Amino acid sequence: MSDPVLEFEDASFSFGEVTILDDASLALDGGTFVALVGANGSGKTTALELLAGLRPLDAGTVTRPTTAGRTVAYLPQSPRFRPGFTVREVVEFYGSLVEGEVDTDAILARVGLGGAADRRVDELSGGMARLLGLAQALIGDPPVVVLDEPTSGLDPDIADHIFEAAAAMAADDRLVLTTSHDLEAVSRYADRVVLIANGEFVLDGSPAALLEQAGEERLRDVFSAAVAGRGREAVDIDAPTDGGGK
Repeated sequence: MSDPVLEFEDASFSFGEVTILDDASLALDGGTFVALVGANGSGKTTALELLAGLRPLDAGTVTRPTTAGRTVAYLPQSPRFRPGFTVREVVEFYGSLVEGEVDTDAILARVGLGGAADRRVDELSGGMARLLGLAQALIGDPPVVVLDEPTSGLDPDIADHIFEAAAAMAADDRLVLTTSHDLEAVSRYADRVVLIANGEFVLDGSPAALLEQAGEERLRDVFSAAVAGRGREAVDIDAPTDGGGK
């Protein structure tokens, strides 16, 4: 079995008196599409930032790929691009920052933006901007792609398209890690789901395995029961995010 490509070991992090991680461990493998879920305020976004290297841990270790070139791509919930650029110019600009040639047309076609290459970024819908963020994440062929709520606020059709694109990225032997409140989409597309609550990763497995073990039909019920069983009132895990994500 190959080593994990992204890993927490005995990781701890707090904002003042608010604990995000408490001696938590998690190992994630390449070639998998992993969804990190939890209630608002559970620490999903912060956990992503810690894994991606955007914040340092208070204690413990995080292990990331050590290959040459771009190793971790991070897409925030609301990606921003230089005003006035076209979609093609955005990809070409980021492509100029990595070694090797970047096939702009192939990357745009892969995320479904092949017909929008000459559209300016300030004319893009919210969904198209997220797709451009996925295209940017593919530049340099990083082994890890981290997505923070990539479908938040989008209509179901474009949300499904983004999940499909993310799953296809993972099929290329890449780890794709996302946060999401859309548990129906998570059930359909994710290979593995991890629930964060009370500073710990309290459930971890494939959607089918978690449902079978709990004897439930919906992931929402599985996760609410798990949180309540750890001494907290059951929460609405798939409620819309408030944008804080902390």
